[in-house]
Order: sequence, then structure tokens, then C-alpha cells
Amino acid sequence: MFEKGTTARAVLGSFAFFLAAPGVVAGVVPFLLSGWSMRPPLFGLPVGRAVGAAAIIVGLSCLLDCFARFAFKGRGTPAPVEQTEVLVASSLYRFVRNPMYVCVVTIVAGQALLFGQTLLFAYAGLLLLAFHLRVRLYEEPQLRRRFEGSYEAYCLHVRRWWPRLTPWRGPDSQDS
Repeated sequence: MFEKGTTARAVLGSFAFFLAAPGVVAGVVPFLLSGWSMRPPLFGLPVGRAVGAAAIIVGLSCLLDCFARFAFKGRGTPAPVEQTEVLVASSLYRFVRNPMYVCVVTIVAGQALLFGQTLLFAYAGLLLLAFHLRVRLYEEPQLRRRFEGSYEAYCLHVRRWWPRLTPWRGPDSQDS
């Protein structure tokens, strides 16, 4: 229907993958684990609910930006079957190498705070471990092969999980 490398194909593919991956991991699974039912605030701090709601909103907004960046800048999707044509190193990727995973964990941790559900914190921890293993064992080796020197330079300046305080200004990091 859409030619490989077209923006329409990248947008539709990214939307489908958004529903299938983070939609399930950060939406369906937390709902199944918690029913999104309110329990007493964690640590007895009602302000935790506001912090949780803010984390969900920020995490979701940033995640949507990352998906859009893959479609419009990278001309592909985050899905392994329809990868980007170019290394995406703009927007949030100038601060941290894996913002999508950080966003998903932030959304789940935000739900834990909002709903007062310690089980969701445990799930967020499991996600972080699973994401770390996936990144180290699959994604990074694959990106090193696909993008060679540009990915190596990127890795030297942008950390895997802990964001930089200032944006990296590498050759391909310009936002527009």
C-alpha cells in the first residue's frame, strides 16, 4: 500500500507499534496488574498522586515525541521489522540514548504513585531490567553494525540511561 521509506508508511507503522508495544507494556499490563484502582497513597503522601499524574503526562508526551521523531526524522519505526533509515539523534535523543524506555518506565512508575500500587513499582523495576538486557544484548550491537562510526560517536557523548544536563550537539543532532 505504501512504499518503503515513505512518511505515511513510517507514521502508520509507528502508530501500530505504539499500540502493540508501549500501549500494552505501559497500559494494558499495568491495568491487568492493578485494575487502576486507587489505594491509599504510597508512603502516606497524597502529593505522590500529583507526582504520579505528572510523571504519566510527561512520560506519555515524551514517548509520543520519540515515536514521531522515528517516523519523520528517521523515516522508519521503532519496530525491528521497519527500522529507521538514519540514526535518530535529535530531541530527547540528544540527552539520553534510550528515551522511549525511560518514558515507559516513567509512565508505569507514575501509575504506581497515582494509584498507590506497590506492585506497579515492582513491574517498573522488572521493565528496567528487561529493557537494559535488550539494549545491551540486541539493540546496541545491531546499531553499531548499521550505523558504525556515527553510533560510536553518539555513544561516547550520550549515556544509555542517565540523561545529560545539556543537549549533545553532534553532527546529526540538530532539531528542526
